[in-house]
Amino acid sequence: MNVTINKNVLEHILVNTQSFLEKKDSSHITSHLLINVYDNTFNVKATDHEIGLSVDSTNVAIQENGLATANGRKLLDIVKILKDDDINIRVEDDNLLVTQKKSKYKLPMFNPNEFPEFPTLENKSQFKIDSFNFLKSIKKISPAIDTNNPKYELNGALIDIQDDNISFVATDTKRLAISSQPLNNQLDIQNLNIIIPKKAISEIQKLFFDEIEIFYDENLLIIKTDSFYFFTKLINGKFPDYKRIIPQNTKYELTLNREKIIEAIKQIAIVSPEIKITFQNDLIIYESLNENEAKTQLDFLSNIEEELFLDINSKHILDFLSNIEKNEFKLRYNDSSLPFMVESENFKTVIMPIIT
Repeated sequence: MNVTINKNVLEHILVNTQSFLEKKDSSHITSHLLINVYDNTFNVKATDHEIGLSVDSTNVAIQENGLATANGRKLLDIVKILKDDDINIRVEDDNLLVTQKKSKYKLPMFNPNEFPEFPTLENKSQFKIDSFNFLKSIKKISPAIDTNNPKYELNGALIDIQDDNISFVATDTKRLAISSQPLNNQLDIQNLNIIIPKKAISEIQKLFFDEIEIFYDENLLIIKTDSFYFFTKLINGKFPDYKRIIPQNTKYELTLNREKIIEAIKQIAIVSPEIKITFQNDLIIYESLNENEAKTQLDFLSNIEEELFLDINSKHILDFLSNIEKNEFKLRYNDSSLPFMVESENFKTVIMPIIT
């Protein structure tokens, strides 16, 4: 293998692959990247078995086709320190040589033929949905995905297709985020439940911005573009019946201004993440719930006849407000000890209040 590639092109590829490498043990081949040069294509693969990424580039000058591996972290460190110019990569005596003018590095290789194989599209169903809506929906719910929950299925996001509707759902047991939309015959699927791990959700948001093709089976999700081929194993498990958590009837419904609420909450959250919000007939009062005292208020006209209050984690409501497009949203409320719901268009979050 012998190829010349621009430093910036190579660095961009290597940066994208870092999250897919085995980090803990450099003796594993999965700490290495697989580099495959063929048919005017420079291809780099990275995987830790659970998740994987393949990146193609044709912006290269190929002198000789072939395969190589290299420690992904070390190769990126080398490329970062080199100048903004072409870099030559070639195999020599079972080592990968990286050269640029008078600079030369030699990295030991694993046997490229032992690199894990990537799953193929064979026997996979295609998931047809507007790419923009798919990516926007997972962005909205991703803050609510749990981390290291012993109920493993909560460490991921649910895609739930029922007849003519698709819902993206996540919960960390303190809140439940749901982004739903009608299918409008974009899918040939009537019922589907898959759980995508949190790490995969995070990487999808970093990698994809344009049109994507999505494929799946009971164990895998694959996303494909002209340059990227991404796969993740799915979480096997049963997601909680989230529909039971959504309040079906609420005693109060308030229409609130997004920008004003964000500003007021941030004024208190700077000293206390836990906040008490009191709704009066002509006023909203925001107060800290810890020993650091902070208080502010907003004029607010409503039809409520009694004082309402919520003790909340400010992050939960700010995560919702940062992911809505309109400047007005609904707050649906029953009692200070019960979950309340904030909603805007097709996105809603059910939040557990702090019980003191």
